[in-house]
Amino acid sequence: MSTMTAESTTAALAEAAPATLPLPLDGIKIVDFTQVFMGPSATQLLGDYGADIIKVERPGAGDISRNSFPDQDGQDNPIFLSINRNKRSVSVDTRTDEGRQVLHQLMADADVVVSNFRSGVMERMGFGYEDLRAKNPGIIWASGTGFGPEGPYSHKGGQDAIAQAYSGVMWRRESEDAKPAIYPTTLCDYITGMHLMQGILLALRTREATGAGQKVEVTMYDSMLHLQMQEACMQLNRGYEVNWGAMPLSGVFETTDGAVCMVGGFTPDPLARISDALGLDEDLTERPGFATLEQQFKNKPALQVIFREHFATNTTEYWTTRLEEQGILNAPVHTLEQALADAQTEANGMIVEAEHPGVGTVRMLNAPIRLSATPPSIRRAAPRLGEHNVEVLLENGFDAETIERLQGLGVLR
Repeated sequence: MSTMTAESTTAALAEAAPATLPLPLDGIKIVDFTQVFMGPSATQLLGDYGADIIKVERPGAGDISRNSFPDQDGQDNPIFLSINRNKRSVSVDTRTDEGRQVLHQLMADADVVVSNFRSGVMERMGFGYEDLRAKNPGIIWASGTGFGPEGPYSHKGGQDAIAQAYSGVMWRRESEDAKPAIYPTTLCDYITGMHLMQGILLALRTREATGAGQKVEVTMYDSMLHLQMQEACMQLNRGYEVNWGAMPLSGVFETTDGAVCMVGGFTPDPLARISDALGLDEDLTERPGFATLEQQFKNKPALQVIFREHFATNTTEYWTTRLEEQGILNAPVHTLEQALADAQTEANGMIVEAEHPGVGTVRMLNAPIRLSATPPSIRRAAPRLGEHNVEVLLENGFDAETIERLQGLGVLR
């Protein structure tokens, strides 16, 4: 597969766009206290579309994700690089009065301040909404937490698996025979991060119209409940949950060389079509117990045994072809490695490259939002810890002598 560079992808997405058209968030200054995944995924996208992201990190340690996996590139490992491009890093000791004053000066003319600490941490540092609004009335103060500032869980930290557990997502599974398990991709972090980004954009739009800043708050708990809006409405109004994974004609079935996912819905007479695809001598709807959807739900185990036995006799490609011929929705079950190498991934321009001063060429995923006139731009790879201390402070009114003094005190490292 030929990998598209950031420049070629941007050019392809902006074929007819004026060359001088600014990115949507050009001129927006964001002071970013976020770390790990939820918050950084939000601010990276804002940066991809033009915002100036000043990432505040702890001296020495930096963002937790710099050290979450042992890696040959240390703090500049792929986990960190994947969600921190288009940002500038300043490493400031917030335990000192001088460090907090530095950040207050950075935030004095900022458009947005973002954090994903536990509730109350920003306030204890002197960076709460009321503190910042007193000096900057138009500030947008955005926070992503586990559970929010009030309620019985407000003191708890936000972590993906914990949000899965509390929100009911972890309990919901294909059948009662399956044990509750942690979903291996951090969907709670990502979805909440996207809600955080959306909240910031909404607040920026309001400020553009009215001049007023505001507080933006999202929680992992709320985001996971909202993910289940269909199921929740059914539970609240009918007293039971819809389980899309429990549909009797759908499932994941092993083949001789992998697995195929089949969705037996959204087509007329799906079981008759599945019967044809599997090469059965009879239409399964003619068997006792399989004629109606109600009976298929009741007798799902027996039905799925038939499916499993037949899928196990041939290859994934063979079965996907047979199912396609019958108009049954299906897909081969890919590994991530296979998905990244897929021709569709290339066609969508989803893999891009950037040059990192310490690591070299970094391959990563592109932003998923396509704008024809103002596509995402990768202007810099993720920063080294404290890489932009001097640059950012000079831009924000500090002179060289003051910066040198702060470095000598260990406030900037």
